[in-house]
Amino acid sequence: MQFNDLVSSISPETFERLIQAVELGKWPDGAKLTEQQREHCIQLVMAYQAKYRPSEEAFRIGSDGQLVTRTKRAMKADIKGEQTIASFPLNNNQEASS
Repeated sequence: MQFNDLVSSISPETFERLIQAVELGKWPDGAKLTEQQREHCIQLVMAYQAKYRPSEEAFRIGSDGQLVTRTKRAMKADIKGEQTIASFPLNNNQEASS
C-alpha cells in the first residue's frame, strides 16, 4: 500500500486514536508505543491533517507536504481584522465556569 493510499484510508475515529496515541505514548489498550511507532503515527497525523483538516495556523504542513509558515506581519493583520482570536469547544463532561 502506498503512503497516500494509507492516509486516504484513515477514518476520523482512527485519526483521533492516532493523536491520542502520540499524546499519551501508548495505544488505547495501554501498550506503550515504540519509538518507530510514534514516528509513524506522527507522520500519519501530519499527512491526514494536511489533506483533510486544513488549518490557518502559522506553522503547519500544507496539502503538498511542505512546511507552511506565515510572516509576523500577516498574522498581526489577521488579528487586527478579527474580533475573536480563537475559540475552543468545551469538553462535554465539564461545565462552563463563567
